[in-house]
This record gives sequence, C-alpha cells and structure tokens, in this order.
Amino acid sequence: MINKIINKTIVRLEKGDLTAMAIEAIVFYASPELVLGSGFGSAISERGGGTIQEELKQFGTVATGEAVITSAGDLNSNYIIHAVGPRFQEVDSEKKLETTMNNVLKLAQENQIHKIAFPPMGAGFYGIPLDTCARVMLKSIKGHADKHSALEEVVICVLDEQEFRSFSEKWSELN
Repeated sequence: MINKIINKTIVRLEKGDLTAMAIEAIVFYASPELVLGSGFGSAISERGGGTIQEELKQFGTVATGEAVITSAGDLNSNYIIHAVGPRFQEVDSEKKLETTMNNVLKLAQENQIHKIAFPPMGAGFYGIPLDTCARVMLKSIKGHADKHSALEEVVICVLDEQEFRSFSEKWSELN
C-alpha cells in the first residue's frame, strides 16, 4: 500500500477486491448501455443484487465521458458511480479518459461523497494501456484534490502486481 496526502486528501494505492471495500463509493467502468455484464460488472451484480441493474435502467444509454450514480445494493459501499470511458483504442482516448475521470470526481463532489475507490479505469477489457490509465488517473485525482478539499480519501484499488507496479511508477507525478 502507498499513501500520499494532496491538499488534505489522502490518495492511496492498494491491491484488493474493489467490490468488497467498505467505502462510501466505488467506481465501475461501464459500457454505454450500463449493463452489468461479465467480469467486474458480474461481481457487482452478484454481490450487490439486482437493485443496481434496476436503478441503471432509468438512465438508458450514456455517452463516453459521462457518469451516473446508483446505490450499491448489498455491497459494503453506499454508492456506485458508473463511468463510461473510452474503449478499444478510440480516437483521443487519453483525453476522453481524462474527461471521464473529471466527471466522476465532479459527480462525487455533487453527491457529497468524501471517500471513493477506483479500479484501473479502462485497463484490461477496454484496452486502455496501463501506463496511460495510471498517468491520466493520477493527474486527474491530483488536479481535483489541488482545487477541492471535500474529498477526504481516494483509493486506487488494483488487482495484481503488474497494475500495482504501473501505478507505483507514475506515483511521482502526484508531487
């Protein structure tokens, strides 16, 4: 685990299971149709219950860069922010990921969320290179924390050593 404080916000990098975290809100990198499909979405659906998918139906399709919020059902968190980011080497995917991150952080602030946990946004299934993911996420988190002190804690929750290493290497950009 690595911790850093930016303008009263604790930013933490740790390995673990995001769906098991006891934290105010978790972030899910969603498809535009907001369907809790396989992988992380399946874990959310199975562990959180069917109410989450029912809540998502009210939003319809969501554009790239946008985010919506639901309850977390039976999970240990209160909310899930469903963020639709770039997929599969889209044009300007880095800028779109930055927009997505900023919209998630803005939505958290609007909903008075003080503690939030992110997965590596778009890395893995959606094809965002891990180095790009780490750089953009950390830059966005730092930019938000520098301007807004309402966030008390931001956790980046990775699954394995490769993800941990990529974020650790970019950690110095938080200075």
